[in-house]
Amino acid sequence: MTPQELANLAFLRRARDLIDREYARPLDVPTMAAGALMSPAHFSRQFKAAYGETPYNYLMTRRIERAMALLRAGSTVTDACMEVGCTSLGSFSSRFTEVVGMTPSAYRDREHEAVKAMPSCIARQRTKPDRKPSRIEEATA
Repeated sequence: MTPQELANLAFLRRARDLIDREYARPLDVPTMAAGALMSPAHFSRQFKAAYGETPYNYLMTRRIERAMALLRAGSTVTDACMEVGCTSLGSFSSRFTEVVGMTPSAYRDREHEAVKAMPSCIARQRTKPDRKPSRIEEATA
């Protein structure tokens, strides 16, 4: 890798860390790009090349991941939605279902005793959503 590519990767990591830390805040691509010292369009292209998904999809995956933990702990769907920074319950539920494969209510009502028995570092790894691109995203990629 060239020194410039390494520097870009470091800036992208800063933006990814911002998303991981501030996922519940209103974040948009220009804000994330500012954290990486890049223009929004260049940032989006570089982020997708480095991490395999767009910055927005990465943000939503992190939000869904945190919502899953809240739902396992007994939170209501509405509370989990608002706690992770989503403002539309319908959009949250649609994205949750797309990523997890079941509705937030069904996920909350599921048995989670095995996850509760795992060490938290293993539980995070085993319950991490495996986001698969939608047909629309595949067609536009």
